[in-house]
Amino acid sequence: MSRRDQIVMTKDEVDAYLQSKLTVVINSIGRDGVPHPAPMWFAVEDDGALVMTTFTKSQKIQNLKRDSRVTMLLEDGTVYAELRGVIMYGTAELEEDIDAVVAILAAIGRRDSGDAAGAANALSEAEQAGVRAQAKKRTAIRIRPTKIVSWDHSKLGGVY
Repeated sequence: MSRRDQIVMTKDEVDAYLQSKLTVVINSIGRDGVPHPAPMWFAVEDDGALVMTTFTKSQKIQNLKRDSRVTMLLEDGTVYAELRGVIMYGTAELEEDIDAVVAILAAIGRRDSGDAAGAANALSEAEQAGVRAQAKKRTAIRIRPTKIVSWDHSKLGGVY
């Protein structure tokens, strides 16, 4: 068995890894063809799509309107034996519908607060109005990964 085969994560391990992270680095493609990396808070939908929002006028959105291809990276570890990560490739779908943006903002907020189900994270009317006002300036990004590459060096058991 190759080293690569030994360190790849299973689908369940990738799913658990995604749930353990709050930030993904999304790479869009700039006008000059140079990658444009940006850290983003995100949530994972039931079908495995990653969703996030950003300001409609941001460079990310301008890039994605021109070329919807993206690469996303999540990683951790401070020494070789601990290195873990996931790279996902896909195509971004942009959503400007206010209700959809609000729903994604709420999902990210629940995830950030550790309340994925949302039961204990009800917003007051004033907070809901604030989120809706913010959503008017934002665009949602949805990415359904078409290819996933993963690694978990801890699976090598200290043998390299």
